[in-house]
Amino acid sequence: MVASRSFLTTLSGILASAKFAAAETHLFDVRTSDPCAAIANKTWVAPSDVRACFTSFPVDPTIKANIIEVVNRTLAFHTSVNYEKSAPEPFTADVHEDVLADLARISGQSYANELDLHVDLSRTLKRLDDGHCVYINQCFDSLFLTFLPTPLVLLTDSAGHQSVHIAPEAFDVATAEFKDEVQFWQNALPGSLKGKLSSLSGAKVLAINGQDPFVAVDANAQITGSFQGLGTRQNSFFSSYNSASTGWTYIMGNFAQQSLPLVDNATLTIQRVNSNKIETVTLPYRSRIGTTAVPWTDATSFHDNNCVAIPGTNGFDLYAPDLRRSISEKPVNKFRQAPIPATTNTRKALLNVMLDTTPQQDIVLPPGLTPQDPLAGSTGVVQFFLLNDKKTGVLALGSFSAGSADSLNSALLTGLQNLKDQGATQLIVDVSNNGGGFICVAHWLHRIIAGPKSTTEPQAGLDTETRDGPLAQLIVKQIVAGADPNNFLLYNPLNWRFANNTPFPAGFDWLQPPVEIVINGRQDAFSRRLGDECQPFDSEPPSEALFDPKKVAIVSNGRCASSCSLFSVTMAKEEGAKTVVYGGKQGVQQQYCGTVGGQSTDFSEIDTEVKSTQLKNNTLAPPDFLTNSVQGITWRLGFGVDDPSKPEEWQNHPADVNLPLTTKTVNNPVAIWEQVAKTVL
Repeated sequence: MVASRSFLTTLSGILASAKFAAAETHLFDVRTSDPCAAIANKTWVAPSDVRACFTSFPVDPTIKANIIEVVNRTLAFHTSVNYEKSAPEPFTADVHEDVLADLARISGQSYANELDLHVDLSRTLKRLDDGHCVYINQCFDSLFLTFLPTPLVLLTDSAGHQSVHIAPEAFDVATAEFKDEVQFWQNALPGSLKGKLSSLSGAKVLAINGQDPFVAVDANAQITGSFQGLGTRQNSFFSSYNSASTGWTYIMGNFAQQSLPLVDNATLTIQRVNSNKIETVTLPYRSRIGTTAVPWTDATSFHDNNCVAIPGTNGFDLYAPDLRRSISEKPVNKFRQAPIPATTNTRKALLNVMLDTTPQQDIVLPPGLTPQDPLAGSTGVVQFFLLNDKKTGVLALGSFSAGSADSLNSALLTGLQNLKDQGATQLIVDVSNNGGGFICVAHWLHRIIAGPKSTTEPQAGLDTETRDGPLAQLIVKQIVAGADPNNFLLYNPLNWRFANNTPFPAGFDWLQPPVEIVINGRQDAFSRRLGDECQPFDSEPPSEALFDPKKVAIVSNGRCASSCSLFSVTMAKEEGAKTVVYGGKQGVQQQYCGTVGGQSTDFSEIDTEVKSTQLKNNTLAPPDFLTNSVQGITWRLGFGVDDPSKPEEWQNHPADVNLPLTTKTVNNPVAIWEQVAKTVL
């Protein structure tokens, strides 16, 4: 009996081992045959492994047709479609995308897989160089973010010569943000450099992939989108900083951070600090799972969990009896380049904000570069400082949205009054990488700085117009007939005013008659001119200016957009504030802002307008997205300051000063502010 039990125990162990081995073999087979299973539950992988998963899905003709139809019909509400076919000067050489023709091309073109289709469609929209009109598919965009540990900067030496460098702080950033992957890069370095990643920080970059570094800079500028100005798109290649809701953050730049896993490595020819030796290193990109990814185990669950429309992808009928509204479910908010509070009613707190295929990141600006001792009243994206000269106040404003519009307005007023009380007589407003936010906060900030005057009362912002297409006209007609009794909808006339700032009456069909114009040979139609929607403000602004606008300098790397642009344009053109762009290639005009717009929105909001007015079955209405996608648009365009008959979007915004960056000032906000105070104010 004992022998029998021993035999059974042994047999049981053998069978269990065989079963485990079989399971292991099955798992190995699945991971070998299923590239999406191979990267499941992994934090870091090679870009090629992510591509293998992404490219394993053939194009579904139904899905392809659906995406193109939704994008096409949503663009009927985008104000700039025909302008962007060939933009007016000074942007003619930069913006010349016939997006409608390219969508027709894509519709008839065959693609090997879903990723190839997505890249073509995404880059087509990015060629508009319009950070409001972006196409995003969460199946691919930033599902994995792809990094190098060597962000780049553009520096100018004492003789005025410019050169590309690995950022002096690169190793500090990498070890703080990528501590679980730094050793991989350490081991990837060749020969005697192995394990010496820190020695690359500050190195001069003589070539990228065997070519002058600006070949790579300019190639990126052709596909990064977001801004009309070439200089601003060039600047996106390099690292920078932002005053974010989570604290001071480090922007890696497009060389060291990419939203799609399309590149496996970069070869740099470098000259390290304090060395005369020219060396070549090839560093592998590594892809890290993104914050928007939903876990999966295989190709089927990958696609089901990440690629299919979810609640919030499409709009909803605001009057449906079983409606469950939650703004936090909206996928578009993940990609807005400003913090959007989950409780905000965006239909009342109107937004003008950039979209990007990469969500905002929280990579920390190294402590040695982070401004210290913010003044009382500083909070989140709003930080106040007084420089050592005791006369220069600083408002570091990373966004025009956070918390609520009211709380942000209050913080701005209290902080600026505090600066003035402490003796500040001049002001620096740092809007580096400010992607916009609440429109009325931009108007409020203009008003409280400049005081009551003809340029701020009765309105501190710009007149605007919206596109007046057939479906938009039907939406207004439905509202006039009673479809929006609670005034939920953007197109409700109760939300808008005539150009003389008197409100539209209830029941007013404000899209009739349309203002018809021809743009680049195409017939187009727009609404009548709309007046200010923000004033009078909910809070009483000061009775006098807080600062002399001519002693105000607006500072950034040019990446100031949307509501940030609305503020900067009115301050610069109407009030005489100085504009400073730091960095940028010599000989390239630096724009102090871009993508002005007037109000941005996206397909899901337009779809809500359509569904809430019972027009979803109309032949003009876009269908629902079948994919987990976002399509942004500029819904309103602001009229210009210098030429009030044309949109501000296409008027020039050249910086007054282009401040070169040095090893002492690069990505160092306080050093930049001190230089501006010394040389500009």
